[in-house]
Amino acid sequence: MTTNEQLELGFNGSQGRHGGAQLTHRMTRAKWWFAQMRAAVADAMDWQAVNEPRPEQMWMPGANRQLKG
Repeated sequence: MTTNEQLELGFNGSQGRHGGAQLTHRMTRAKWWFAQMRAAVADAMDWQAVNEPRPEQMWMPGANRQLKG
């Protein structure tokens, strides 16, 4: 089974106290929420990449070893 629709699952086929009204309200809220998220994505800014910083040379203690002959 392939579907692009969201499945609603219930217990024993019941729709609860409010029946279809609750489902309609939930679907209305979900549509509003996804519309808000789509608008946020559409209004998002495209940031420019920052150049890489210059290489930095650091002194590491113990890295300066001399061979004794």
